[in-house]
Amino acid sequence: MSVLFKGLCIIHPDGLGEPEDYVFEKGEFTPIASSNTSHYDQEIDATGWLLSHGWIDLRCGVGEPGHEYKESIESLAECLVTSGFSAAVILPNTEPVIQSKGDVDFVLNRAKRYTPEFLIQGAVTKDTEGENFTEILDMHHQSGVFVFGEGRKPLANGDRYMKALQYLQKFNGVLFDHAYDPLLAIFGHMHEGDNSTMLGVKGMPNLAEDVAIQRNLEIVRYTGGRIHFQTINTAKGVSLIRGAKAEGLNVTADISIYQLLFSDSDLMEFDPNLKVLPPFRGDTDREALIEGIKDGTIDALVSNHQPEDRDSKFMEFDLAHFGMVGLQTFLPAMALLKNELGWPLLIEKITSGPKEILPHELTQSWTIFDPEADWTYDEKSNKSLSSNSPWFGSDLKGKVKYVIQKGQLIEVDV
Repeated sequence: MSVLFKGLCIIHPDGLGEPEDYVFEKGEFTPIASSNTSHYDQEIDATGWLLSHGWIDLRCGVGEPGHEYKESIESLAECLVTSGFSAAVILPNTEPVIQSKGDVDFVLNRAKRYTPEFLIQGAVTKDTEGENFTEILDMHHQSGVFVFGEGRKPLANGDRYMKALQYLQKFNGVLFDHAYDPLLAIFGHMHEGDNSTMLGVKGMPNLAEDVAIQRNLEIVRYTGGRIHFQTINTAKGVSLIRGAKAEGLNVTADISIYQLLFSDSDLMEFDPNLKVLPPFRGDTDREALIEGIKDGTIDALVSNHQPEDRDSKFMEFDLAHFGMVGLQTFLPAMALLKNELGWPLLIEKITSGPKEILPHELTQSWTIFDPEADWTYDEKSNKSLSSNSPWFGSDLKGKVKYVIQKGQLIEVDV
């Protein structure tokens, strides 16, 4: 079947292209001359729609194995496609933890029947407890894992951090680092500042993140190797990574897109859906994050998709689990940021940015979306098994229309 898309605008690094006609035929997606549009099976008016290379999420949680009721591999795959993502790095924090060849193969074998590409972040230490090493070399040589980290947890043991960087240099692996000092953040539930004081909630200071980033940069100066800092969200953290890049250290960084849309002042009503890790911080930190995106210090935006069931979220704020689902709201979040950052820069941070971080070769893919389309995020449209989002039940703007991957044209149904 051949499908003609009329009037698509492709997103280039320097701006939006002029409207063009594209055709999907025999598994290929290519631009065509406007005059040659007479023999296709289906014609779609794509006026106002945008086209980009397939989106890549570097930080995505799943419940399976162990917590399939929160998010199964099948539901995550459907959620990724619906949200426009063609590939995602899966965190190791399942039960059991993804820490051996068998664990990796289980997830990959379950995922291969679905369209998105699943890339595994293998755990560095057993059960992500920061002590005994996992089978790092075996996971790489036998199952092709290049990315390692502790997922939602920090690798706070300096000796293990140093040795992990040394191991990973044997095969050009990269350490994904969720950097914060757990003892400096102990018992914290939100950003430490005026708002946490007014609410009487134990806070997590910027210091917890700043100290960890600074320590880990010192270690990479000593050992060499590659670090990718995940979900950074302090002004000093951005400054430290900017300096490390200028120095020539092999470091990259990402942030959760929702960190640009909320602050600690949004927690005044104790909404557990806004309890995330790292926590929402203040305006000064947000301004630094925006500047870091613009000047290239921050290489990627991530969903930090963390599905949680109702019993884990709908309780007292200090007992609720951290995290929110972030895939289906990713495009609406970009739509809210487009005037400040622009579509070319936003799309760069989920296409070429993450692609340069990953040692994996990814298949060619495309995402077609309507930045102005309205839809309602509710039980009917939700593809995840969880709904822990502050936007659940809201009307949103920005809808993915089609994903093209593995020679398939997939129409998104929301």
